[in-house]
Amino acid sequence: MTTSSTSAPVARKPSKSEGLKERSNYLREPVATELLQETTHFTEEGIQILKFHGSYQQDNRDNRVKGQEKDYQFMLRTRNPGGFVPPQLYLTLDKLSEEYGNHTLRVTTRQGFQIHGVLKKNLKAVFSSIIKNMGSTLGACGDLNRNVMAPPAPYKNRPEYQYALQYANNVADLLTPQTGGYYEIWLDGEKAISAEEDPAVKAARQSNGNGTTFDDKEEPIYGQHYMPRKFKCSVTVPGDNSVDLYSQDLSLVVFTNEAGELEGFNVFAGGGLGRTHNKEETFARVADEICYVAKDDVYNLVKAIVATQRDFGDRTDRRHARLKYLIHDKGVKWFQEKVATYFGKPLEQFKPLPEWKYFDFLGWHEQGDGKLFLGISVENGRIKDEGSFQLKTALREIVQKHNLPMLVTPHQNVLIYDISPDIKQEIQGILSRCGIQGETAIDPLVRYAMACPAMPTCGLAITESERVIPSILERIRALLTKVGLENEHFVVRMTGCPNGCARPYMAELGFVGSSPESYQIWLGGSPEQTRLAKPIEEKLHVNDFEAFLEPIFVYFKQKQQQSESFGNFCDRVGLESIRQFITNYQSADSMTTEINELEVTSSNEDGNETAAATGKVRRRISVRDEIYNELKEEAARQGKPITQLATEAISNYLNKIKEEA
Repeated sequence: MTTSSTSAPVARKPSKSEGLKERSNYLREPVATELLQETTHFTEEGIQILKFHGSYQQDNRDNRVKGQEKDYQFMLRTRNPGGFVPPQLYLTLDKLSEEYGNHTLRVTTRQGFQIHGVLKKNLKAVFSSIIKNMGSTLGACGDLNRNVMAPPAPYKNRPEYQYALQYANNVADLLTPQTGGYYEIWLDGEKAISAEEDPAVKAARQSNGNGTTFDDKEEPIYGQHYMPRKFKCSVTVPGDNSVDLYSQDLSLVVFTNEAGELEGFNVFAGGGLGRTHNKEETFARVADEICYVAKDDVYNLVKAIVATQRDFGDRTDRRHARLKYLIHDKGVKWFQEKVATYFGKPLEQFKPLPEWKYFDFLGWHEQGDGKLFLGISVENGRIKDEGSFQLKTALREIVQKHNLPMLVTPHQNVLIYDISPDIKQEIQGILSRCGIQGETAIDPLVRYAMACPAMPTCGLAITESERVIPSILERIRALLTKVGLENEHFVVRMTGCPNGCARPYMAELGFVGSSPESYQIWLGGSPEQTRLAKPIEEKLHVNDFEAFLEPIFVYFKQKQQQSESFGNFCDRVGLESIRQFITNYQSADSMTTEINELEVTSSNEDGNETAAATGKVRRRISVRDEIYNELKEEAARQGKPITQLATEAISNYLNKIKEEA
């Protein structure tokens, strides 16, 4: 039987994950049942639903033994809008990491904390302790809104920064799952005491304007299928791109009037960095300018964008399910029209913005109210005690003694604030005693670098990241020094897989794991994280980094414009120009291959070698690899030294030229 070319296309089936969510009874099962079973791990269905609760099942690949069960353990991730961590919560996390984890805490690139190494039998104790101590993990993972980011700057005299933190928290509350399953499982149904929710947020969640919410559902915004994939938000202020706003599904930019009063927000949408190697239909994408929204309408506008992705995002192919693909496929104009339909009125025009700058807020700063805040660098986000480096001890002592709150930064650092000036020296003394360097003592390559955890615990990791980037940065610094760029620095980011957790596609130099000990190389991102990098090499072994990067750095040194950053240079000259320079540089370099074996010795007219002081004066002649190999083979065949044969060949050629002349 033949089918007509005009037959209607067959509808694609929803992905397996959609069925899991539907059967979960709003994220309860099978987690609730499997948690009670005396096993070391969850089933595949349990693993997927557990993510919504803020935990990933992992195994330590360093401990894998053929024929034995994997070393199963769990990572828990906290939800901290704007990075806010009260002292009680931080001390709880510190204690839990010692009692149930691997004795470290990890700061995430989304301003939360992760505890690694928790066993299944201890999950409930860890979850419940976090919840009871002013924390939450709900929505830190899974197909819903993740932790909402904001600039980690507690300025009391700059209202725009206060609004950014306030609305990061409010948007997080608006989009937090409402299922009772979270508290039923981890607190036996007892809901923890939490901060009072903004009445406007509660009203916005319950109002059903133009189809943005579901009636009679436990999840009024999400419904039983939640989002097609993860959804990431940030709130920032004009000019401050510490949140990497172009990488977010949705970003709000605060607008205030001359009196510092909130007026509204610019809105970006459609950013996202996750991709899959060798699948060109997956790609990193920067967010688009969408509209401006007045402050009184911002929650309805957020709901409208969420509803558009919820209802039109691809639920058949998880690799194609993020908002960035919807906007890419349908276009910005289509997206704006759909959002306006859910919003209930036309969208206002996007307002002009100043240039973006990246800030990490390290070091001591005035808060604006007579108090201070201190940004502390945490290399790759790992808070630990190791030898004379006692960062975990230092932070515990400072927070415990002075009851100080903390902001976790998007760059995996921590910021302690509300510090009275009279204890500044004491705090500085604690840090010095514990071996913690100030920001000026840190190599800028290290200061601005980021890496994901990768091996041995991340199940998606193809190769190393956190454990190798310190040595990689040392090698890059040595190479820069070698070519005369010892004072240069740029943004380096590394991930062990293409999912982009450390946002390598926005870096000036990005390393993306592509196979064991090999990386895809990305160049040309902006130092302010406003432009995507581009891939220049698909698979480069870690041992070949110097050979590949040296000509690029030499080219940069030769053609760099005044004050031009490495990323801006790569973007300006383009990858083809860089590739051509690499090719020419490598050709020239290969001409000197094994040059020590091919040295033509200068001799006097009597045939005696000319000596200088205590050694011979040698004149080097470089040849292409293929010529050198032929010379080597012929010298072996004739039983002559290769230098003698080369000298004879050159001499014969020169004599022939003279005769012809």
